[in-house]
Amino acid sequence: MTGILSLLLRLLDLYQLVLAIYALLSWFPGGRESSLGQFITRISQPYLDIFDRYIPPLGGISFNVIFAILGLQLAQRGLIMIFSIFI
Repeated sequence: MTGILSLLLRLLDLYQLVLAIYALLSWFPGGRESSLGQFITRISQPYLDIFDRYIPPLGGISFNVIFAILGLQLAQRGLIMIFSIFI
């Protein structure tokens, strides 16, 4: 059971890293147009679209990546709590 939890936590950590890279790519001109940028955008955009629907950009700056990462961290903590109950 702990192997499954460990795998899920690592996958969530990896996805948080992908989201952070997605945010950093906006700092570089043409960063999202590169092949790596397009791949990361394809992976992260479906999850970020959920936050785009509810959190509008403020002053032209989108904070959806921050809230998306916070949501993943809450999910990690919830998984740990759920698995600790059953173990």
